[in-house]
Amino acid sequence: MVAWSIWATKNPYLEGPLMSKEKFERTKPHVNVGTIGHVDHGKTTLTAAICTTLAKVYGGEAKDFASIDNAPEERERGITIATSHVEYDTPSRHYAHVDCPGHADYVKNMITGAAQMDGGILVVAATDGPMPQTREHILLGRQVGIPY
Repeated sequence: MVAWSIWATKNPYLEGPLMSKEKFERTKPHVNVGTIGHVDHGKTTLTAAICTTLAKVYGGEAKDFASIDNAPEERERGITIATSHVEYDTPSRHYAHVDCPGHADYVKNMITGAAQMDGGILVVAATDGPMPQTREHILLGRQVGIPY
């Protein structure tokens, strides 16, 4: 525990609002949702659209595609590798949204993100229809217990 205290006080990334001593009061029900589906079917684009639309309607921070897929290697390859997390609010709920990778090589990352979901949004491109990763994401979602 002492090592953590020393590290936390010397780490500039953990200073400021993240280390607030105020108690967080949750006033709305919290829902964990996520986007799942085949690679390049628009999961991150949909996530950015949801964030931007809800920010315009209800206020809050809009997130564009580049800020969600913000790792240099994700930009370079044009695919989501790690799960990305965004949050948004409606008048009745607070949402934590996980944007899962669709590429077959990153299924482990998808499972990690899906394990926390209360509901999933299955994204299927109309041009391609259901693809191999679409089916695999449905199966994995069921196995980790995504109820909706």
